[in-house]
This record gives sequence, structure tokens and C-alpha cells, in this order.
Amino acid sequence: MPEDVDDVQPPEEVASSSDSFKAVRDWIIVLVVALVVALGIRTYVLQQFYISGPSMETTLYQPNRVLVNKLSYRLHNVNRGDVVVFDRVTSNGETIQHDDLIKRVIGLAGEKISISKCVVYVNKVALKEPYLDSRDTEQDDLIERCRQPEMAEVVVPAKQVFVLGDNRPQSMDSRMFGSVDKNRIVGRAFVVLWPLSRWRWL
Repeated sequence: MPEDVDDVQPPEEVASSSDSFKAVRDWIIVLVVALVVALGIRTYVLQQFYISGPSMETTLYQPNRVLVNKLSYRLHNVNRGDVVVFDRVTSNGETIQHDDLIKRVIGLAGEKISISKCVVYVNKVALKEPYLDSRDTEQDDLIERCRQPEMAEVVVPAKQVFVLGDNRPQSMDSRMFGSVDKNRIVGRAFVVLWPLSRWRWL
């Protein structure tokens, strides 16, 4: 008499079900690991920022996107000429506001910085700034062009840097709010990512 097989599941179906479960489990693990890695990279290694405002023209334009290396200054010191993103903290007595700003490092700790007729001096030596647009090196309309064509000598405090925007007439920078603590620096912007037509190293 033939056996009753209505309630018996074929071995191949059991295997197929088990394989499907393993495949789904593996994909979930891969996605979770990828998410953790991505968040870790964004938090500790690399982060993308977009440019808002004209203060770094003609080096950077709104809405260019730059990639910032957050590990740079764990491996070496801040250098003059670096383009850095930093957290500027302001307070009106009631609320604390955090602004991510991008500027160029001009002066390092212990250096004497001054400005005369739009020319920046570091320890009384004129600073060569090839990254500035030609409009900022001509000698007419100094006040309008430089916003602050003269600045008395200041000494950059320990563990701080003096920063300026490349577009001096339209930049709020260390001329107004003073030097920036190194521990406020998020990282060094090293490449323009977007748009592709503007891709280049900084």
C-alpha cells in the first residue's frame, strides 16, 4: 500500500527556505555594517560641506561642495595656506549658536599679523598670496575692496590660528572676531567635489 506523503515537505524545499533566510540575514548584516562604517567615516574621517556665501571667492563659489579631512590635524600641524572648516561659537547671552565657517589660515600661534594697504604682513614680512583674485592686488579703491585695508599688528595666541577669507571685501573673519582655537577646527578642505567642472585640489 502506497505511503501517505501529503504532510511531508520535500528536502529541497526545506533547503530552499533555509537558504533564503540566510541570504536575508547576510544582507541585513552587510547593510548594518555599511551604515556603521559610513557614519564612522563621516564623524571621524571625511565629511562633505557645501559653500554658502561669497567669502572664499574666487577659490570657492556658492554652492560648491568640498571634502574635508577630519584626520589631518591629528597627523600634522595646521599649516599656513590651509583652507579649514571650523566651528565658530557665538552667544547673545540667551542662546549659543554654532556656525561652520570656511576660511584660509594666514597666521600661526606666536606670529605677528598686520595689514597695510590691503597687504598682509606676517612678522613684518609681506605675505605672498597667489590665490587672491587680481582685483584684490590692485592699488585703487582700497577701502571698498579690502573692507579693512589697515589693521594694527596683533599676536596670534597660543593654540590658535588667524584666518581670512580669500574674498577680503566680503569676508567675516579674524579681522572681526579674532583668532580661532585649534580645537574648533573641524578639518582641512582639500578638494572641490562639485560641480564636476570645478573639481580641483585645494
